[in-house]
Amino acid sequence: MDRSASDLGLGIDAGGTETRWALARPDGGIVAAGHVAGMSALQMASPAGRERLQAVFAALAAQVLAHGRPARICAGLTGFGGDSAVLTDWLAQLLDVAGDAISLCNDIEIAYLDSFAPGAGYLVYAGTGSIAAYIDPDGTLHRAGGRGVVLDDGGGGFWIAREAMRLIWRREDETPGAWQHSALARAVFEHVGGSDWSYSRQFIYGRERGEIGQLALAVARSADVDEEARAILQGAGMELARLARALVARFGPRPIVLAGRAAALHPLIHETMRAAVPDPQALTHRTAQPHSRRGPSGGPAHH
Repeated sequence: MDRSASDLGLGIDAGGTETRWALARPDGGIVAAGHVAGMSALQMASPAGRERLQAVFAALAAQVLAHGRPARICAGLTGFGGDSAVLTDWLAQLLDVAGDAISLCNDIEIAYLDSFAPGAGYLVYAGTGSIAAYIDPDGTLHRAGGRGVVLDDGGGGFWIAREAMRLIWRREDETPGAWQHSALARAVFEHVGGSDWSYSRQFIYGRERGEIGQLALAVARSADVDEEARAILQGAGMELARLARALVARFGPRPIVLAGRAAALHPLIHETMRAAVPDPQALTHRTAQPHSRRGPSGGPAHH
């Protein structure tokens, strides 16, 4: 197909749990959308990680090309630090797109522009990890958090999963078999495959961070009947409020948007965060769709 024959733009939002894509016309109309496995630019640090990342790109390209070939690509990847050459080459080859028509950035940048024009507000995003972002009127990105799940990322899905696992296994140290009387522990062990430590060990140390973050779903499911699960989700809300307060202290009061899949796990997260930010009325919870929506400035966010 001749490159000039296509007027489609491809938006990609790559997170640790899931990678979403949307193919759109110049007017923003969606031609097709889908999702593949999660990925992170941090996987470029190892041969095995690069292989997995390239496989996800290949699966995404196969889905997209079933509907049309884009002329332009805008991709936001979690963990992206600015080194785009190899990633750009992969996308160019897999989708037959000119390299200079491909734009790569951190996923938080496209998520911010899905919610605000530069300078208009703060985005707190809770997915597998967590981060707060502010893009000032000059286009400079300022952040709080987003340091990675090993160091912090409080309030994200991985953090929620880790808090639950820590609580459960500390109790098992003290009272073996206590899990049988805990709705939280039963839900967690069902998710990981069993109550023996070997199942938890394999899950925590053998899975990708996005897969571990999905354990937060089990915590949320048990929250209505388990006080400890509720406390973990309330703790997540407090962690996310801390990120918002950090930006408010640095740049002054502005509207705040809470987004991300972890933020939507249970109403307790949003409710707790709302009570802990300086101005509760400034906080809005919304579903982010940066891969498919038009930006707040009027132009398609992914073109």
